[in-house]
Amino acid sequence: MLESLKEKIDKGVEYAFMTTEKVTKAAKDLAKEHNLTKEEAKKLLDQLLKKSEETRKNLETNIQDLVKVALEKVNAPVRNDIKKLEERIIKLESFHKIPVKARSGKKDPTPSNKRKAGK
Repeated sequence: MLESLKEKIDKGVEYAFMTTEKVTKAAKDLAKEHNLTKEEAKKLLDQLLKKSEETRKNLETNIQDLVKVALEKVNAPVRNDIKKLEERIIKLESFHKIPVKARSGKKDPTPSNKRKAGK
């Protein structure tokens, strides 16, 4: 089963990354080799270009699905999780009304001599 999947992936990659020029050349070569008419050659070219584009899209979808599953397996946060956390932080910060200076780690602007005066 794994070998069959590998063969399909290899073939898909081959189709997906063929440039339009390579597909056109392959169609011309096949047309000459099989003595196809111009109409048959054009039809073949159209079919090859369509198949190449379909394969490219399918491959992209399959890779995205595989990456998604892999990220879920390792329990990695995804963009939506991070966005929710950022929204929660903003909400908590606004609730506590923490001044920007206090969050940045800068010293309190209150002079230290006020503390000494209370002694």
